[in-house]
Amino acid sequence: MTHSTTRFRLLGLPLSPYTMKVQSYLDFKGLDYEWVSRSMKNEKLFQEHAKVQLIPLLFFPDGEVMQDSTPIIERLEQEFPQPSVHPEDRALWFLSCLFEEFGDEWCNKLMFFQRWFYPADAKATGDRLAGYRLEGQWWGALGKPILSHLMVRRMVPRLSFAGANETNIPQLQQSFIDLSAMLDAHFAARPYLLGERPCFGDFGLWCNLHQAWTDPTAHAYLEANAPKLVAYIKRMLAPKIEGAFEPLDRLLPTLEPILQSEAAERFLPWMAANHAAYAAGEKETSLTMKGAPFRQKTFKYQVATLDELRRKLATVADNAPLAAVLERTGCLPFLQASEA
Repeated sequence: MTHSTTRFRLLGLPLSPYTMKVQSYLDFKGLDYEWVSRSMKNEKLFQEHAKVQLIPLLFFPDGEVMQDSTPIIERLEQEFPQPSVHPEDRALWFLSCLFEEFGDEWCNKLMFFQRWFYPADAKATGDRLAGYRLEGQWWGALGKPILSHLMVRRMVPRLSFAGANETNIPQLQQSFIDLSAMLDAHFAARPYLLGERPCFGDFGLWCNLHQAWTDPTAHAYLEANAPKLVAYIKRMLAPKIEGAFEPLDRLLPTLEPILQSEAAERFLPWMAANHAAYAAGEKETSLTMKGAPFRQKTFKYQVATLDELRRKLATVADNAPLAAVLERTGCLPFLQASEA
Protein backbone atom coordinates (compact mmCIF):
# COMPACT_ATOMS: atom_id res chain seq x y z
CA MET A 1 0.00 0.00 0.00
CA THR A 2 1.23 3.50 -0.83
CA HIS A 3 1.25 5.84 2.16
CA SER A 4 0.04 9.41 1.77
CA THR A 5 2.72 12.10 1.92
CA THR A 6 2.92 15.81 1.23
CA ARG A 7 5.32 15.22 -1.66
CA PHE A 8 5.20 13.56 -5.02
CA ARG A 9 7.52 10.63 -5.64
CA LEU A 10 9.02 10.07 -9.06
CA LEU A 11 10.27 6.54 -9.67
CA GLY A 12 12.47 6.16 -12.71
CA LEU A 13 15.98 6.41 -14.10
CA PRO A 14 18.15 9.18 -15.56
CA LEU A 15 18.45 7.07 -18.74
CA SER A 16 14.68 7.10 -19.25
CA PRO A 17 13.58 9.97 -21.52
CA TYR A 18 10.08 9.99 -20.08
CA THR A 19 11.32 10.03 -16.49
CA MET A 20 13.46 13.04 -17.35
CA LYS A 21 10.52 14.64 -19.13
CA VAL A 22 8.39 14.46 -15.98
CA GLN A 23 11.28 15.56 -13.76
CA SER A 24 11.93 18.63 -15.93
CA TYR A 25 8.24 19.51 -15.76
CA LEU A 26 8.08 19.05 -11.97
CA ASP A 27 11.11 21.31 -11.60
CA PHE A 28 9.58 23.96 -13.85
CA LYS A 29 6.34 23.93 -11.86
CA GLY A 30 8.22 24.08 -8.56
CA LEU A 31 6.45 20.96 -7.25
CA ASP A 32 8.01 19.18 -4.29
CA TYR A 33 9.01 15.60 -5.10
CA GLU A 34 11.28 12.80 -4.04
CA TRP A 35 13.41 10.96 -6.58
CA VAL A 36 13.18 7.16 -6.32
CA SER A 37 15.64 5.25 -8.49
CA ARG A 38 14.39 2.10 -10.16
CA SER A 39 17.01 -0.16 -8.64
CA MET A 40 16.79 -3.73 -7.43
CA LYS A 41 16.13 -2.50 -3.90
CA ASN A 42 13.04 -0.62 -5.15
CA GLU A 43 11.84 -3.30 -7.59
CA LYS A 44 9.06 -4.50 -5.27
CA LEU A 45 7.62 -0.99 -5.11
CA PHE A 46 7.70 -0.73 -8.90
CA GLN A 47 6.05 -4.10 -9.49
CA GLU A 48 3.31 -3.38 -6.97
CA HIS A 49 2.16 -0.31 -8.86
CA ALA A 50 3.27 -0.63 -12.50
CA LYS A 51 0.53 -1.49 -14.97
CA VAL A 52 3.13 -1.93 -17.72
CA GLN A 53 6.87 -2.53 -17.45
CA LEU A 54 7.80 1.04 -18.25
CA ILE A 55 8.98 4.06 -16.30
CA PRO A 56 8.33 6.54 -14.86
CA LEU A 57 5.84 6.06 -12.07
CA LEU A 58 4.56 9.19 -10.39
CA PHE A 59 3.13 8.73 -6.90
CA PHE A 60 0.73 11.52 -5.95
CA PRO A 61 0.61 12.75 -2.36
CA ASP A 62 -2.79 11.06 -1.88
CA GLY A 63 -1.45 7.68 -2.99
CA GLU A 64 -2.63 7.69 -6.60
CA VAL A 65 -0.11 6.42 -9.16
CA MET A 66 0.23 7.40 -12.83
CA GLN A 67 2.62 6.00 -15.40
CA ASP A 68 2.37 7.65 -18.85
CA SER A 69 4.31 10.92 -19.07
CA THR A 70 1.88 12.83 -21.31
CA PRO A 71 -1.25 12.17 -19.19
CA ILE A 72 0.85 12.87 -16.07
CA ILE A 73 1.75 16.35 -17.32
CA GLU A 74 -1.77 17.04 -18.57
CA ARG A 75 -3.19 16.03 -15.19
CA LEU A 76 -0.69 18.12 -13.22
CA GLU A 77 -1.30 21.10 -15.49
CA GLN A 78 -4.99 20.99 -14.54
CA GLU A 79 -4.20 20.83 -10.83
CA PHE A 80 -1.32 23.32 -10.91
CA PRO A 81 -2.12 25.69 -13.79
CA GLN A 82 0.52 28.31 -12.96
CA PRO A 83 3.00 28.86 -14.41
CA SER A 84 1.24 27.56 -17.49
CA VAL A 85 2.96 25.57 -20.23
CA HIS A 86 0.13 26.35 -22.64
CA PRO A 87 0.15 29.54 -24.75
CA GLU A 88 -3.09 31.50 -24.81
CA ASP A 89 -2.81 31.75 -28.59
CA ARG A 90 -4.71 28.67 -29.82
CA ALA A 91 -2.52 28.21 -32.88
CA LEU A 92 0.56 28.07 -30.68
CA TRP A 93 -1.27 25.77 -28.28
CA PHE A 94 -1.91 23.20 -30.99
CA LEU A 95 1.61 23.41 -32.39
CA SER A 96 2.90 22.84 -28.86
CA CYS A 97 0.72 19.71 -28.61
CA LEU A 98 1.95 18.52 -32.01
CA PHE A 99 5.60 18.93 -31.03
CA GLU A 100 4.97 17.14 -27.74
CA GLU A 101 3.72 14.11 -29.63
CA PHE A 102 6.43 14.41 -32.30
CA GLY A 103 9.08 14.39 -29.58
CA ASP A 104 7.58 11.43 -27.76
CA GLU A 105 6.99 9.21 -30.77
CA TRP A 106 9.43 10.22 -33.51
CA CYS A 107 12.43 11.60 -31.62
CA ASN A 108 12.38 8.45 -29.51
CA LYS A 109 13.22 6.49 -32.66
CA LEU A 110 16.08 8.87 -33.46
CA MET A 111 17.56 8.37 -30.01
CA PHE A 112 16.82 4.67 -29.58
CA PHE A 113 18.42 3.41 -32.77
CA GLN A 114 21.71 5.18 -32.03
CA ARG A 115 21.71 4.11 -28.38
CA TRP A 116 21.48 0.41 -29.22
CA PHE A 117 22.73 0.12 -32.82
CA TYR A 118 26.30 1.35 -32.33
CA PRO A 119 28.36 -1.05 -30.17
CA ALA A 120 30.08 1.72 -28.17
CA ASP A 121 26.72 3.30 -27.34
CA ALA A 122 25.13 -0.02 -26.43
CA LYS A 123 27.98 -0.88 -24.08
CA ALA A 124 27.99 2.57 -22.48
CA THR A 125 24.23 2.41 -21.93
CA GLY A 126 24.37 -1.14 -20.62
CA ASP A 127 27.05 -0.12 -18.13
CA ARG A 128 25.05 2.86 -16.91
CA LEU A 129 21.81 0.91 -16.62
CA ALA A 130 23.52 -1.89 -14.73
CA GLY A 131 25.05 0.64 -12.35
CA TYR A 132 21.66 2.15 -11.53
CA ARG A 133 19.94 -1.23 -11.17
CA LEU A 134 22.60 -2.51 -8.78
CA GLU A 135 22.73 0.67 -6.72
CA GLY A 136 23.13 -0.15 -3.03
CA GLN A 137 24.03 -3.81 -3.58
CA TRP A 138 27.27 -4.86 -1.90
CA TRP A 139 28.07 -7.15 -4.81
CA GLY A 140 27.27 -4.48 -7.43
CA ALA A 141 30.83 -4.03 -8.69
CA LEU A 142 31.10 -7.76 -9.37
CA GLY A 143 27.69 -8.07 -10.98
CA LYS A 144 27.79 -4.93 -13.11
CA PRO A 145 29.71 -6.36 -16.13
CA ILE A 146 27.43 -9.39 -16.25
CA LEU A 147 24.21 -7.40 -15.95
CA SER A 148 25.44 -4.86 -18.50
CA HIS A 149 26.08 -7.65 -21.02
CA LEU A 150 22.65 -9.16 -20.38
CA MET A 151 20.95 -5.80 -20.86
CA VAL A 152 22.66 -5.23 -24.19
CA ARG A 153 21.66 -8.73 -25.33
CA ARG A 154 18.07 -7.97 -24.29
CA MET A 155 17.79 -4.52 -25.89
CA VAL A 156 19.59 -4.90 -29.24
CA PRO A 157 16.91 -7.27 -30.63
CA ARG A 158 14.32 -4.59 -29.79
CA LEU A 159 15.83 -2.28 -32.39
CA SER A 160 13.64 -3.80 -35.08
CA PHE A 161 10.60 -3.64 -32.79
CA ALA A 162 11.17 0.12 -32.42
CA GLY A 163 11.55 0.61 -36.16
CA ALA A 164 15.34 0.58 -36.30
CA ASN A 165 15.64 -2.14 -38.94
CA GLU A 166 17.87 -2.32 -41.99
CA THR A 167 15.26 -0.59 -44.15
CA ASN A 168 14.65 2.31 -41.79
CA ILE A 169 18.04 3.15 -40.27
CA PRO A 170 19.21 5.36 -43.19
CA GLN A 171 15.96 7.31 -42.89
CA LEU A 172 16.31 7.67 -39.12
CA GLN A 173 19.94 8.74 -39.41
CA GLN A 174 19.08 11.40 -41.96
CA SER A 175 16.15 12.59 -39.87
CA PHE A 176 18.41 13.05 -36.86
CA ILE A 177 20.88 15.08 -38.96
CA ASP A 178 18.14 17.19 -40.56
CA LEU A 179 16.26 17.82 -37.33
CA SER A 180 19.42 18.75 -35.44
CA ALA A 181 20.33 21.37 -38.04
CA MET A 182 16.85 22.89 -38.16
CA LEU A 183 16.49 22.99 -34.38
CA ASP A 184 19.93 24.55 -34.07
CA ALA A 185 18.77 27.36 -36.36
CA HIS A 186 15.50 27.72 -34.43
CA PHE A 187 17.17 27.93 -31.02
CA ALA A 188 19.72 30.44 -32.25
CA ALA A 189 17.00 33.07 -31.89
CA ARG A 190 15.14 31.95 -28.75
CA PRO A 191 15.69 29.85 -25.61
CA TYR A 192 12.62 27.61 -25.99
CA LEU A 193 10.47 26.16 -28.74
CA LEU A 194 7.83 28.90 -28.79
CA GLY A 195 9.76 31.80 -27.34
CA GLU A 196 11.15 32.77 -23.97
CA ARG A 197 9.29 30.30 -21.78
CA PRO A 198 8.85 26.52 -21.99
CA CYS A 199 5.67 25.08 -23.46
CA PHE A 200 4.09 21.62 -23.34
CA GLY A 201 5.87 20.74 -26.57
CA ASP A 202 9.29 21.49 -25.11
CA PHE A 203 9.09 18.64 -22.62
CA GLY A 204 8.20 16.06 -25.26
CA LEU A 205 10.69 17.37 -27.81
CA TRP A 206 13.52 17.71 -25.32
CA CYS A 207 13.46 14.43 -23.45
CA ASN A 208 14.67 12.13 -26.23
CA LEU A 209 17.12 14.70 -27.60
CA HIS A 210 18.58 14.96 -24.12
CA GLN A 211 19.00 11.20 -23.97
CA ALA A 212 20.72 11.17 -27.35
CA TRP A 213 23.09 13.86 -26.10
CA THR A 214 24.06 11.64 -23.15
CA ASP A 215 25.13 8.81 -25.50
CA PRO A 216 28.61 8.77 -27.10
CA THR A 217 27.78 8.86 -30.82
CA ALA A 218 24.93 11.39 -30.78
CA HIS A 219 26.73 13.46 -28.14
CA ALA A 220 29.79 13.86 -30.36
CA TYR A 221 27.64 14.79 -33.35
CA LEU A 222 25.54 17.36 -31.50
CA GLU A 223 28.49 18.98 -29.79
CA ALA A 224 30.28 19.38 -33.12
CA ASN A 225 27.31 20.42 -35.26
CA ALA A 226 24.49 21.90 -33.18
CA PRO A 227 25.78 24.14 -30.37
CA LYS A 228 22.52 26.10 -29.99
CA LEU A 229 20.57 22.87 -29.73
CA VAL A 230 23.01 21.62 -27.10
CA ALA A 231 22.49 24.83 -25.15
CA TYR A 232 18.73 24.21 -25.29
CA ILE A 233 19.18 20.62 -24.11
CA LYS A 234 21.15 21.86 -21.11
CA ARG A 235 18.66 24.69 -20.46
CA MET A 236 15.74 22.26 -20.23
CA LEU A 237 17.40 20.48 -17.31
CA ALA A 238 16.21 23.47 -15.27
CA PRO A 239 13.63 25.29 -17.41
CA LYS A 240 12.38 28.70 -16.34
CA ILE A 241 10.42 31.65 -17.63
CA GLU A 242 12.68 34.17 -19.35
CA GLY A 243 9.98 36.17 -21.09
CA ALA A 244 6.83 35.62 -23.16
CA PHE A 245 5.69 33.28 -25.91
CA GLU A 246 6.44 34.74 -29.33
CA PRO A 247 3.81 35.62 -31.94
CA LEU A 248 3.26 32.88 -34.50
CA ASP A 249 4.61 34.89 -37.42
CA ARG A 250 7.97 35.44 -35.72
CA LEU A 251 8.37 31.71 -35.10
CA LEU A 252 7.48 30.47 -38.56
CA PRO A 253 10.71 31.19 -40.49
CA THR A 254 12.55 28.47 -38.55
CA LEU A 255 9.56 26.45 -37.33
CA GLU A 256 7.93 25.79 -40.70
CA PRO A 257 10.92 23.87 -42.12
CA ILE A 258 10.70 21.45 -39.19
CA LEU A 259 6.96 21.03 -39.61
CA GLN A 260 7.36 20.33 -43.31
CA SER A 261 10.44 18.11 -43.33
CA GLU A 262 10.07 16.18 -40.10
CA ALA A 263 6.38 16.32 -39.19
CA ALA A 264 4.63 16.31 -42.58
CA GLU A 265 7.13 14.14 -44.47
CA ARG A 266 8.18 11.67 -41.78
CA PHE A 267 6.34 11.59 -38.46
CA LEU A 268 2.73 12.14 -39.53
CA PRO A 269 2.83 9.84 -42.59
CA TRP A 270 4.06 7.04 -40.32
CA MET A 271 1.38 7.80 -37.71
CA ALA A 272 -1.36 7.85 -40.34
CA ALA A 273 -0.10 4.67 -42.02
CA ASN A 274 0.09 2.93 -38.63
CA HIS A 275 -3.48 4.07 -37.90
CA ALA A 276 -4.72 2.66 -41.21
CA ALA A 277 -2.77 -0.58 -40.80
CA TYR A 278 -4.21 -1.14 -37.33
CA ALA A 279 -7.76 -0.55 -38.62
CA ALA A 280 -7.12 -3.09 -41.39
CA GLY A 281 -5.72 -5.66 -38.96
CA GLU A 282 -2.26 -5.55 -40.55
CA LYS A 283 0.61 -6.51 -38.24
CA GLU A 284 3.18 -4.47 -40.17
CA THR A 285 2.95 -0.86 -41.30
CA SER A 286 4.58 -0.05 -44.63
CA LEU A 287 4.81 3.29 -46.40
CA THR A 288 7.02 5.40 -48.62
CA MET A 289 8.74 8.19 -46.70
CA LYS A 290 10.67 10.86 -48.59
CA GLY A 291 10.91 8.53 -51.56
CA ALA A 292 12.20 5.55 -49.58
CA PRO A 293 10.44 2.56 -48.00
CA PHE A 294 9.72 2.56 -44.27
CA ARG A 295 8.29 -0.39 -42.38
CA GLN A 296 7.59 -1.20 -38.76
CA LYS A 297 5.38 -3.27 -36.51
CA THR A 298 1.90 -1.81 -36.21
CA PHE A 299 1.12 -0.32 -32.78
CA LYS A 300 -2.17 0.29 -31.00
CA TYR A 301 -0.82 3.06 -28.74
CA GLN A 302 0.00 5.42 -31.60
CA VAL A 303 -3.50 4.95 -32.98
CA ALA A 304 -4.87 6.51 -29.80
CA THR A 305 -2.31 9.32 -29.78
CA LEU A 306 -3.09 10.30 -33.38
CA ASP A 307 -6.79 10.25 -32.56
CA GLU A 308 -6.04 12.60 -29.67
CA LEU A 309 -4.06 14.98 -31.90
CA ARG A 310 -6.95 14.99 -34.36
CA ARG A 311 -9.41 15.66 -31.54
CA LYS A 312 -7.33 18.60 -30.36
CA LEU A 313 -7.12 20.03 -33.86
CA ALA A 314 -10.91 19.80 -34.20
CA THR A 315 -11.24 22.15 -31.22
CA VAL A 316 -9.30 24.87 -33.09
CA ALA A 317 -10.45 24.05 -36.61
CA ASP A 318 -11.67 27.62 -37.11
CA ASN A 319 -8.23 29.13 -36.39
CA ALA A 320 -7.25 30.50 -39.81
CA PRO A 321 -3.53 31.18 -39.09
CA LEU A 322 -3.08 27.64 -37.76
CA ALA A 323 -4.93 26.07 -40.68
CA ALA A 324 -2.75 28.04 -43.09
CA VAL A 325 0.47 26.84 -41.45
CA LEU A 326 -0.64 23.21 -41.34
CA GLU A 327 -1.81 23.31 -44.97
CA ARG A 328 1.30 25.11 -46.20
CA THR A 329 3.64 22.62 -44.52
CA GLY A 330 1.64 19.55 -45.57
CA CYS A 331 0.63 18.51 -42.04
CA LEU A 332 -3.10 19.13 -42.39
CA PRO A 333 -4.22 16.05 -44.39
CA PHE A 334 -2.74 13.70 -41.79
CA LEU A 335 -4.33 15.56 -38.88
CA GLN A 336 -7.86 15.68 -40.23
CA ALA A 337 -10.02 12.82 -39.01
CA SER A 338 -11.11 10.38 -41.69
CA GLU A 339 -14.73 10.56 -42.72
CA ALA A 340 -14.87 6.77 -43.00
